[in-house]
Amino acid sequence: MPEFLDLHSKASKALRAAAEAAVRRHGLHLGQDHLLAVLWRQDGSTPGEVAAALNVTTPNVVKAATRMAAAGLLTRRRDDRDNRLVRLWLTDTGRALQAPIEEERRHLEDQITADLSETEREHLLSALAKIHRSATALLNEMS
Repeated sequence: MPEFLDLHSKASKALRAAAEAAVRRHGLHLGQDHLLAVLWRQDGSTPGEVAAALNVTTPNVVKAATRMAAAGLLTRRRDDRDNRLVRLWLTDTGRALQAPIEEERRHLEDQITADLSETEREHLLSALAKIHRSATALLNEMS
């Protein structure tokens, strides 16, 4: 396996496990924190809007939203103007998770990048952004 892909795979698995443990401390599953983050920025989004923001499918968002509604983190209500649309709205419980989840993510990022200089962090973020753009473009070409 090429070196970059192998190292990226190993790093991704370790980061995913660490992130999963971090959000579980707040009663969430990995990915639910990302869905909440979209609603923290734009409460009342449709599942399709959330899916587009997260680059996932709408059925995945609907499934997660169903679980999160059952957990009391959000509610699903019909749009006032277009009864065909459903909008996702944060509950007080979902809103209250913003500060602890964002702090948890900051802490995790600080721990993971602690051995990097500020310049190395900046270069890493820049390189990852470029890799993401390239990978996204490649996916779009393949579809």
